[in-house]
Amino acid sequence: MLFIMLGAAPAWAQRFAYIDSEYILSEMPEYKAAQNELDVLAEKWSKELAEKRKEVDRLYRAFKAEQVLLTETMKKEREAEIRKKEQEIDDLQRKRFGFEGELFQKQKELIKPIQDKIYDGVQKYARDKGYDIIFDRSGEFTMLYANSRLDKSDEVLETMGVAKKTTKPKPERK
Repeated sequence: MLFIMLGAAPAWAQRFAYIDSEYILSEMPEYKAAQNELDVLAEKWSKELAEKRKEVDRLYRAFKAEQVLLTETMKKEREAEIRKKEQEIDDLQRKRFGFEGELFQKQKELIKPIQDKIYDGVQKYARDKGYDIIFDRSGEFTMLYANSRLDKSDEVLETMGVAKKTTKPKPERK
């Protein structure tokens, strides 16, 4: 009985590996292109907001300069106009850069297919090589120690058909 249990023990052993999804992303040309597109969009929208802020600043300086010449009604109208423009800027900033804003939506649209491709690549690699569990080193899961021979990031890139441009440095062993 003991012989049978000891003989079956290797069958219970699970095979583990890990990947570094940030490294995998950095090697994917489509991720770099998507990141570029997002950067261009963010820059464009930032400039647009900066121009609108300059306009509000110009209105405010003009109001301060002419304030002594304006009637109470005119002052209130100008102040209301400035507040309205400031509110428009805040609304536009939330619309573009806020949680669930246009930039977030665009990022989801561009990055999700790439993440799905990595997920599919990891799934295929795990099935083909017989791994039970593959962790992501770059995720929220903290690895206090990981033997570099278990890092299968390069192999997953190969499985996905992505040509590596850099050599991933292996962590030093102490």
